[in-house]
Amino acid sequence: MNDIKVITICGSMRFSREMMKISKELELKDGYAVIQCVYNVDEEKYEGIDTELLGKIHRRKIDISDAVYVVNVNGYIGNSARNEIEYARSLGKEILSLEPLELEQVKISNTTP
Repeated sequence: MNDIKVITICGSMRFSREMMKISKELELKDGYAVIQCVYNVDEEKYEGIDTELLGKIHRRKIDISDAVYVVNVNGYIGNSARNEIEYARSLGKEILSLEPLELEQVKISNTTP
């Protein structure tokens, strides 16, 4: 079981459908264990949501992952995703992405699966 790579999905929740599709492909086609959000904050408009807690939870997901996969449709990376990428990078995690990452966006080398 230790040979299965764990990947956390990162990106804007506006791309939640794309995240689900990518997660499905990564698990069923490529054999990764994928961690992703199970809700869409933008779509469901949660009242009184603690975004600081959500950030901590997502960083914990990154902690237990081998890599992150950035869903950057049309190259879009929001502030939260940028912070998640930098956090993953600071831990030495592998950074994968849907589209090539611009070096000036996140100061990392481009990596795709």
